[in-house]
Amino acid sequence: MKVALLEPLRVPKDMIDKLAQPIREAGHEFVYFEEKTTDPDELLKRSQAADVVMIANNPYPKEVVEQLKETKLINVAFTGVDHVAQEAAQDKGIQIANAAGYSDQSVAELVIGLTLDLYRSISQGDKEIRKESFPGMIQGNEIRGKTVGIIGTGNIGLRTAELFKAFGAKLIGYNRTEKEAAKELGLTYLSLDDVLSQSDIVSVHLPMNDETRNFLSREKLERVKDSAVLINCARGPIIDNQALADLLNEGKLAGAGIDVFDMEPPLPKDYPLLHAKNTVLTPHVAYLTDEAMVKRAEIAFDNTLAFLKGQPQNIIN
Repeated sequence: MKVALLEPLRVPKDMIDKLAQPIREAGHEFVYFEEKTTDPDELLKRSQAADVVMIANNPYPKEVVEQLKETKLINVAFTGVDHVAQEAAQDKGIQIANAAGYSDQSVAELVIGLTLDLYRSISQGDKEIRKESFPGMIQGNEIRGKTVGIIGTGNIGLRTAELFKAFGAKLIGYNRTEKEAAKELGLTYLSLDDVLSQSDIVSVHLPMNDETRNFLSREKLERVKDSAVLINCARGPIIDNQALADLLNEGKLAGAGIDVFDMEPPLPKDYPLLHAKNTVLTPHVAYLTDEAMVKRAEIAFDNTLAFLKGQPQNIIN
């Protein structure tokens, strides 16, 4: 069989070669493209005759998937797969695998980092101390004793809850199905409205799909306390970001730490959250640590090897 890795995975090439060695030793062909492309024609060209196509967060659109002839697996080295034409793959009988679990720690740590920045005005304090006329001290808040609402208690949500618990926070959460691991951690499941209205810190950890698009509408966001902060390191379109910006500017929300948006950075200059008060914004980097990239590559190649052995794993369709 032929395996084609269509884009770099942010690890050294010698690591790619090492991970690909078992594929080649088993008699399969492995090709690796070191430059990223979003051009559909080039993506199709790179995918030609490949039984397994490996990508990361590069868009893999319908116009490409519909023309695949040999491909049996689209192996996504990412947790979310909303950038892949899933319906087209389903129609052609192509399986999709993901690399869930690689970034649990990195995302959870950035959630804590954004919360601390909002609570202790770290970014703002850095700006203030550099001014010629120092305006004075900024008084902050502690996480200890606060109520943290985890919306989505999958692996990343659970890891985030564990870190907040270490700070001494009270945990509540919302999920379609209650997880025993979350309950063992001390998290109390409530309705979405109750989580939003009772939380001092709301942390979003939902996957992106048709059901979760605009999940936190203005109506839902208005249930959040004026004194609360909201953190989103999941997917941008889960939240009505125009409404979020409006509520921040109206003083109906104390702050927001946002890593994901309605599109990938760079953002247009008129993007609402760029002009919202009390925000800390990062350019979709929650998943992006050296450690997470190594783990991601390992999971992705494990998925490929398992498929080649007739034992597919981490299939999501």
